[in-house]
Amino acid sequence: MEKLKDFLSSIYDWLKPIGEFFTSTLFKIKDTNITLLWIISFVLSFVLLVVLASRVKRLLIKKILPRYKLDSGLTQSIGTMTKYTILVIGFFIIITTAGIDLSALGLIAGALGVGIGFGLQNITNNFISGLIILFERPIKVGDRIEVGDISGDVVEIGARATTVLTNDNINIILPNSHFIDSQVINWSHNDRMVRFRFPVGVSYNEDPRLVRKLLLEVAEENHGVLKKPQPDVLFDEFGESSLNFYLVVWTKNYTERPKILKSQLYYAIFKKFKDNNIEIPFPQRDLHIKSGLLAENSMELQEKERS
Repeated sequence: MEKLKDFLSSIYDWLKPIGEFFTSTLFKIKDTNITLLWIISFVLSFVLLVVLASRVKRLLIKKILPRYKLDSGLTQSIGTMTKYTILVIGFFIIITTAGIDLSALGLIAGALGVGIGFGLQNITNNFISGLIILFERPIKVGDRIEVGDISGDVVEIGARATTVLTNDNINIILPNSHFIDSQVINWSHNDRMVRFRFPVGVSYNEDPRLVRKLLLEVAEENHGVLKKPQPDVLFDEFGESSLNFYLVVWTKNYTERPKILKSQLYYAIFKKFKDNNIEIPFPQRDLHIKSGLLAENSMELQEKERS
C-alpha cells in the first residue's frame, strides 16, 4: 500500500509542473483568467462547432430534405443557412460558457470594424452577397448561368465564392459579389426548359412553304427537341443572297449544350435539303464590265507609251 502511495505521489509530483504550466494565468479579460488550457479548450470548442455545423448541413442535404422532393438548389440553400445559424448560435454559447463578458469585446469589435472597413472590405462584401444569393435565390445550385464570357452550371454556393462548372469540366470560382454587381443570365431560373433560334438560309429559287415543312421534320426527328411547346419556323428576312429563316425549338436536355443541339440539327438540315434538292446559297457578286470604257483606257495607255 505504501508503495502505491509513493508511486501515485511521484506521478503527482511529475504532473504538477505540467498542470501549473497549462493553468497559469497568461492575461485577464475583466474577471476571466486566460490560461493555456482555456485557450486550447476554446479553440477545440470552435473546431467541434464547425465540424458539427458541417455534419448537420450534410445530413440535411443528403438524408432529410431529399425525402420532401425539393429541388437541389433549395436543398443547398436550406443546408447552408442552417449551417450559418448553428455557427452564430454556437459562437455566442461558447463565448458565454467561457466566462467572457460580451461587453468586453467592444474594443475588439471596434478594431475588427476598422479592419473590415479597410483590409477585409472585399471579403465582407462577398460574404454579404452570398447571404443575399441564399435568401433571394437569383441563382441556385444546378442552375445554368452565363456571366460575361463564363457559362456553366452552379455546383456550389459558399460563404465567399460560387463554383461554376463549365462544359469543358473546368471549375471556375467566382466571388459572390460578381453575381450581385454584374448582369447574370440564368437559363434555368424557373425550370431547365429553354428556347433556341437557329438561323437557316436558302436560295431565292426555293419555295418557303417547302423549306418550313422540311425544317419542322428535322426538328420533330431530333430526340432532344421537345414536342410541346411545338417547334416553329419563322421567315426572318429577304437577305442579299438568301431567304433567311429561324428554326425555333424548345429543349431541356441541351440547356447546357446548345452547340451540340445546333450541330445535330444542322447535320440533319444539310442532309434533308440535299435529299430534296434545296439549294443552300453562298454570297454572290455580279461584276459588270463596260467595254467602251476599257477601250478608251487602253488607247490612253498606248498614247502615253508613245510619248
